[in-house]
Amino acid sequence: MSTTLKFTVLLLALGFCQGLQHNYDNYIEEEEGVEPVSQASKYGSLWPLPQKVQTSEVSLKLSGFSFKIVDAKGSSAGPSCSLLQNAYRSSLLFLSPSPLTELQVWITSPDSECDGFPSVTSDESCESVNDFQELHLINYDVCFYFSLFPWFLGLETFSQLVYEDEYGAKSINSTAISDFPRFAHRGILLDTSRHFLPIKVILANLETMAMNKFNVFHWHIVDDQSFPYLSRTFPQLSQQGSYHPYTHVYTPADVKMVIEFARLRGIRVIPEFDTPGHTQSWGKGQPDLLTPCYSGAEPSGSFGPVNPILNTTYDFMKQFFMEVSSVFPDAYVHLGGDEVDFTCWKSNPDIKKFMDQQGFGQDYSKLESFYIQKLLDIVTTTKKGYMIWQEVFDNGVKLKPDTIIHVWKGTQQQYQNEMANVTSSGYQTLLSTPWYLNRISYGQDWRGHYKADPQDFKGTEAQKKLVIGGEACLWGEYVDGTNLTPRLWPRASAVAERLWSAKEVTDINDAFNRLSMHRCRMVERGIPAEPLFSSYCPREYKGV
Repeated sequence: MSTTLKFTVLLLALGFCQGLQHNYDNYIEEEEGVEPVSQASKYGSLWPLPQKVQTSEVSLKLSGFSFKIVDAKGSSAGPSCSLLQNAYRSSLLFLSPSPLTELQVWITSPDSECDGFPSVTSDESCESVNDFQELHLINYDVCFYFSLFPWFLGLETFSQLVYEDEYGAKSINSTAISDFPRFAHRGILLDTSRHFLPIKVILANLETMAMNKFNVFHWHIVDDQSFPYLSRTFPQLSQQGSYHPYTHVYTPADVKMVIEFARLRGIRVIPEFDTPGHTQSWGKGQPDLLTPCYSGAEPSGSFGPVNPILNTTYDFMKQFFMEVSSVFPDAYVHLGGDEVDFTCWKSNPDIKKFMDQQGFGQDYSKLESFYIQKLLDIVTTTKKGYMIWQEVFDNGVKLKPDTIIHVWKGTQQQYQNEMANVTSSGYQTLLSTPWYLNRISYGQDWRGHYKADPQDFKGTEAQKKLVIGGEACLWGEYVDGTNLTPRLWPRASAVAERLWSAKEVTDINDAFNRLSMHRCRMVERGIPAEPLFSSYCPREYKGV
C-alpha cells in the first residue's frame, strides 16, 4: 500500500520610493569582515520562511509523466477559471516516476475572483485539509484557500519543498505548513524615468516578485528626466517629454499588459505620478504647467515645480487623474509630494503676489500645502485612495483618514521617530528608508536590509498595527535593463522575508543558508540574481 503524502500549504497570501531621494543618510547596517556560517537549514530552501513548518522524514518522488495540478472537489473556482488553469499548465514539471500524482487546489470563497484584481482588502485567510481518506488509490496533496489570490504563493511554496537527489530524481517530504504574511503591503518600487525599462525587464521582475511573495509593484513611471507614460488624454506629454516618442514609451497596451501579468500573480500595480516637484518632463508637453523662474526682474528661461496659482493647472490635473483612475484598477495611486525646491517659486513675482493675497507670508511650505490639498481633493473625486511621501504629512496638509504615509527619509533614529509620529496621528504607514537598494556597498549589505523592522519604534500596539508594510526601492540614476535584476535580487529577497515571516525570524546564519539556496533557485529559473558570497550553484546562470 502506497504512502499518502500529508503536505498542506496554508496561505493568507496576498494583502497584498522616490527618485534618488538625495538623502544619503538612509540607514543601512553592515557587518564588515564577518564571514557567513555555511550549514544546511532545517527548513531547507524555503523563502520567505512560512509562519509554521513541520517536516517529517517521509519522502515521495514526484512523477513528471502523471503528476498534475487540479481543482479539488467543491472548489468554487473550476475549469472555467482561466487564471488557475493557465497557472496549472505553467507550473513546475516533476521529472521522475513515483507515487505522488496530484496536487489539488481548493478555493472556497463564494466569489472565485477569477476576473478580479487583488486589492488591499483581499481575503487572505486559509485552512489546511488533513483528511486524505477519500481517495485510496491516489496520493495527493490539498492546498485549501478561502480566497483565490493565495493560490499562486501556495504553488510557489510547494515548488520550494521539492529537492533533487544526485541522480536528478525530484522528491518532497511530508510537510505541514501554516502560512500568512506578517504585513499586507509588500512592495517593490521601480523607476522607469531616469532610465527606460523595457517591458520584458518589468515582466521578468514581476515574475521574480511573485517567487519572493511580494504583492505590490510601485511603478514610479515618470519623473524629471522623462515622461514615458503615453497618455490618451494628453499624448503630447510623452511625445515631448519621453526620451523617444516611439521607442521609449509605455503605450496603453503595454500598461494593460503589465497590469494583467501582475494580476495573474496576485500583484497590485500602484502608479506614482509625483508632483509638484520632479515634474520637469511634464512641462515639455504641457504649456504653462510649470512655474517660470526669474533672474531679477526678467524670466531666466528655466522652470521650477508645477505652478500652483493657475486655474489651468488644476483643470489639467483633473483630466489627467481621471484618466489615471480609469487605466489603473487599484484602489490607490501614489501622488508623491516630496523634495519640492522653493527657489523658483521665491523668484517669481506672480507667486510672491499670490503668497501675499493668501496671507502665507514667506512660508512657501504653505503654498506647497495649498497645491497638495487641491490635488488631493481632485483625486478624491476619482474614488481613489492615495499614498504620499512623508513630506506632505510633515508639512501639515489636511489628509483623509485612509491616507497612507510613505516614510523614506533619515537615519535609523529619524525614521523610527517619523513612524512613531505618523502612527500616533492615526495614519497607516509604509517604510522604505532602510531599503533603498540603489545604494550598494562592497560586502553583504543584505544583512542590514534583513535586520530592519518596520515596527521597530517607540509606540503602542495600536500604533504598530497601523504599519501595513514596506517597500524596497530601486531608483534608476545608475540602473537600467542591463543591471537592474542582479542589483535587485537577492537583496530584495531579504526585505521579502522581513515583511512576510514572523517577527521572531531573525537568525542571520539560517537566513544566509536558505537565501543562498533560494538565490540558486532563481538562477536556475533564468534570473541573474547576484551571489551572496563565494559559492556555486548546481545550475549556473547561462546568460541570455
